[in-house]
Amino acid sequence: MSDGQRPDTQPDIRICFFGDSFVNGAGDPNYLGWSGRACQAADRPHVTYYNLGIRGNTSKQIEARWQAESALRFSADCDPRLVFSFGVNDNCLENGHLRVSPKDAIACARRILSQAKAQCPTLFIGPPPVADDTINDRTVVTSMAYAALCDELSVPYLATYPVLRDNSTWMNEVKATDGAHPSAAGYAVFAQLVSTWAAWQAWFI
Repeated sequence: MSDGQRPDTQPDIRICFFGDSFVNGAGDPNYLGWSGRACQAADRPHVTYYNLGIRGNTSKQIEARWQAESALRFSADCDPRLVFSFGVNDNCLENGHLRVSPKDAIACARRILSQAKAQCPTLFIGPPPVADDTINDRTVVTSMAYAALCDELSVPYLATYPVLRDNSTWMNEVKATDGAHPSAAGYAVFAQLVSTWAAWQAWFI
């Protein structure tokens, strides 16, 4: 049904999820990832879900595309929402160098979140652990920096790293696959963190 033709008064909530392969749900045989499962659990028929995760994307690549891609999906009369989740790819090496330096990563996240929250309700979900301890050492620092930034900007932040690092389902599935992505059960654990998060739940009251 096209915009302006809805037969009821339910709000037209549209949620764009921007991020990397974890948002995309890489490795999930059910093709839902955590973002699809979180929307499924919300069980709201008036919610439209857009998965805009791209494998390998860094914060800079997401910054370059999110505004144009969300504009294509948000109509003038809808209730728009934005969810961002990234960070692991920034902390990976490419040709012997970090793909995005810690300083640039935080500056990039600041620009993204500042612009996003000025447009509509925005959430930021932190990067998860992988099976590489060197990357994890960088990611935990990044996660804490994101938390401080979100506190400063008044953007709700969900730190997934500490919980998933101690979760055997997540870590075992990551180690059993490609060293980065879990299977269905791991994504279900991630989705449960999001689904029980007060900031996420508040969107559906």
